[in-house]
Amino acid sequence: MALPRHRIGNRRLASAATGIVVSAALAVGPGYAWGAGQDPAPPDGTTAPVAPVAPAASPTPATPATPAAPATSATPTAPAPPAARKPAFGAYLTYGPDGVRRMAELSEWLGGAELRVGHTYLPGDRWSNIEGAPGFLKSWAQWRRAQDDRLFVLNVPMMERNEDHVGDSEVRALLGRGAAGEFDEHYRVLAERLVKLDVPDTVLVLGWEMNGTTYTHRCGPDAEAWKKYWQRIVTTMRSVPGQKFKFDFTPNRGRDAIPWTQCYPGDDFVDIVGMDSYDQPEGTNFDRQVGEPYGLKEHVEFAKAHGKEISYPEWGLFRNGDNEEYMRKMLAWMDEHKPLYNTVTDYCPHGVWQCEDNPKSSKAYRTLLYGRTGTEPAPEPTPPPAPPDCSPLHLGEWAEHWLGRVLCMRVGWHRYK
Repeated sequence: MALPRHRIGNRRLASAATGIVVSAALAVGPGYAWGAGQDPAPPDGTTAPVAPVAPAASPTPATPATPAAPATSATPTAPAPPAARKPAFGAYLTYGPDGVRRMAELSEWLGGAELRVGHTYLPGDRWSNIEGAPGFLKSWAQWRRAQDDRLFVLNVPMMERNEDHVGDSEVRALLGRGAAGEFDEHYRVLAERLVKLDVPDTVLVLGWEMNGTTYTHRCGPDAEAWKKYWQRIVTTMRSVPGQKFKFDFTPNRGRDAIPWTQCYPGDDFVDIVGMDSYDQPEGTNFDRQVGEPYGLKEHVEFAKAHGKEISYPEWGLFRNGDNEEYMRKMLAWMDEHKPLYNTVTDYCPHGVWQCEDNPKSSKAYRTLLYGRTGTEPAPEPTPPPAPPDCSPLHLGEWAEHWLGRVLCMRVGWHRYK
């Protein structure tokens, strides 16, 4: 089941003299963003949102007659509360500089929506690439530093030859070597490079989908050694001065080869509990994905019980084709449960912008996220109640603007002399 889905290996990893060939990342996917160049109007046919323009200032009238304020004035209007942040979102588009460039294009397709998450993967073919070649990371670091509220999410393999179909007995031996500290230095180098690039707060999705069978860094052959190895990597990277890394523990949704709870390395070594959740298996509706053992509901409950934020580093369409219902319900689920971030996997068969095979889901995604910014509108301030025994004087918007408040008249004023 995992192999067809994880054609990612053919896109994510390629080798050349330098160890990385960025242009190979989409070798089996489309060579362009199919949404690019399309009508930028919202997909529902409505006019694109335009920032309101302040009206021209009216000439100031000559000394308006200002009514005398009564002895007791209305309570000043309370300032509006600050706007709340919405969960950050983005997409995995491709490696390197092309991935950064395409984020700007995707934002334009979404009506200027704010993509606060940049997401890429370190190749897992050899240790030198897992250490993070500086040229590979440079463009992502520049993007992250451009705005303070951005998140840089980096998937980090725990083993070289990570997609070479290594057998369980060899994986078991490798996990034992990792748990003994043999591979610590690779992760020290990676941590030092990230700090030197001034991205010390990178979110590290370490050893993702460990409960499956695809990767050499899987947990199933020896869960105890896997957990010790994870702990060593986290301890090593946290020992580097200046680091502020967040470590994201991200299994596949569902049981897969081993219950992902059996791989959890402990609260002291995890900052975020993520989940990769594609629309599979075939014939499974979204409600089943929520309620199945080790599914979406259990993920949220587990994270809450352990005091951790949640994330969805990978999600998208798959076995059920162009499934608009999944797209709408997954977006609604994330709006409800507010993960720290989510990034849709945007290439065929999973995607909505670079994949033209899913027009209905693409329209739903675009409609629901069109023009979305990082903040929710601040609620309208509640007008202060009038003082007791006081009747508001409605003098009109112009007078109230100049006075800065609504005046009121004490009830029964005629009784006072």
